[in-house]
Amino acid sequence: MRVVIQRVKEASVTIHNEIRSAIGKGLLVLVGIEDADTTEDIEWLSQKITQLRIFDDEAGVMNLSLKDINGDLILVSQFTLHAATKKGNRPSYIKASKPPIAIPLYEAMIKQLETDLGKPIGTGEFGADMKVALINDGPVTIIIDSKNKE
Repeated sequence: MRVVIQRVKEASVTIHNEIRSAIGKGLLVLVGIEDADTTEDIEWLSQKITQLRIFDDEAGVMNLSLKDINGDLILVSQFTLHAATKKGNRPSYIKASKPPIAIPLYEAMIKQLETDLGKPIGTGEFGADMKVALINDGPVTIIIDSKNKE
């Protein structure tokens, strides 16, 4: 499972010209799911996302987590995070899970994040044509792959 975590001042997801989710200060998280992902990946990433200390404390030092600031979160599925670009100029998405596998894992990730954060999160819609808007704060953007725990 791969995630791109973006610290935002605000973010929203629009589907068919209707806002599906909108947040103020918090995180916009794009998630790519592959067949090898399990609940262990979900639990590990959810803990990492909700406890990652990337928000400024009173001294202006990135020392606070999303939980510490009571921030909000939007989770958006994005199969293109598993693009293979080694050969040619057209990316291959063979590593990205197909909907029968990816949808249950995406839904489990939503539930886990809500549990770990202690409140509902915003989402996109799996497989939909989404328009994602954000004001990246910092900018702070972090990429994590649960198969490569560094």
